[in-house]
Amino acid sequence: MSHYQICTQCIMDTRDPRITFDANGVCDYCNNFNTTIKPNWHTDQRGEAELMALAQKIKAHGRGKDFDCIIGLSGGLDSSYAAYVAKEKMGLRPLLFHVDAGWNTDQAVGNIEKLVDGLGLHLYTEVVNWEEMKDLQVAFLRSQIADQDLPQDAAFFSGLYKFARENKIKYILTGANYSTECCREPEEWGGYPGIDTTLFKDIHKKFGTRKLKSFPLIDILIYKVFYQRVLGMEVVKPLNLVPYIKKDAEDTLEQRFGWKRFKHKHHESRFTRFYEDYWMPRKFGYEKRRAHFSSLIMTGQMTREAALERIASPELDEQFLKGEFEYVANKLDLTVEQLQEVFAGENKTYRNYRNKRFLIGVGSRVMSALGLERRLFR
Repeated sequence: MSHYQICTQCIMDTRDPRITFDANGVCDYCNNFNTTIKPNWHTDQRGEAELMALAQKIKAHGRGKDFDCIIGLSGGLDSSYAAYVAKEKMGLRPLLFHVDAGWNTDQAVGNIEKLVDGLGLHLYTEVVNWEEMKDLQVAFLRSQIADQDLPQDAAFFSGLYKFARENKIKYILTGANYSTECCREPEEWGGYPGIDTTLFKDIHKKFGTRKLKSFPLIDILIYKVFYQRVLGMEVVKPLNLVPYIKKDAEDTLEQRFGWKRFKHKHHESRFTRFYEDYWMPRKFGYEKRRAHFSSLIMTGQMTREAALERIASPELDEQFLKGEFEYVANKLDLTVEQLQEVFAGENKTYRNYRNKRFLIGVGSRVMSALGLERRLFR
């Protein structure tokens, strides 16, 4: 990095190779938030009116059916609060859908149980074939790319869309939101934009050892174009229409259901926690927390000073991380030495493998132009 610069408003910096700054040293993420997201983000009476109109539409479509929508539930804050809003504020009858990819923390499982009981909702859990999941994850690790959460993401999103389609559920509610996610993680930091089956197949062909017979894998272009535009499935983001303050939401879920808060975002998955807190910063030099904290700064939930102080040290202590390294190796049927060897290997990017990133980019730019995606996408 020849010239280091950090935004004067958030904590995004030149570790994002494509970041730009204006004359006042403010980054393009902050400027995009102020000019594109903020003016179109309504959590007041206007948002509530929109939320209620959506609720009526979803209820009308679901009349006479067992469920009127489906929510992918991880046990983390965003999806948990989305389930709470759907039932308590919108008066919906959602089916809670959980994909068990083998990495749930006990806390996540406990949170799911508490929400199911507390909200009186039904839960459907799909368990991914562990041998196939493991094979795909090891293949991705051996590929040396930064995007190590793609296998889990594929299992979660593909499983959800596939189930919704098979059961003719039109409305998918998600915990995606501007409040804690307005600063999109840069692509170079493992933020590959979606499930690209071309990339998956090439990596698995090179490094996998078994056929993926049952692993759910639906390409981003299929679920964005065919499922949504042709079949008419709708993705609803209720958290963008209500006041969603991270700490207040955690307090509400804790007081109402005994739900337990996590130390940091994405800590409901043991693999994601290890990947974001150990693998990514130490192997690639990227801290996803930088984007997470910057989102909270932009939305007024964290001061820049507090973010700088917190980012200065790891989220988890050294001894714990060392134990997690051993746990991940053992769970993936690797020796600690084998995983260490992969960790020390030469870093690569998706460009080293077959992919259709260009097509996905075109689709994302079209979505941005139509106002369907307001977060910064380069």
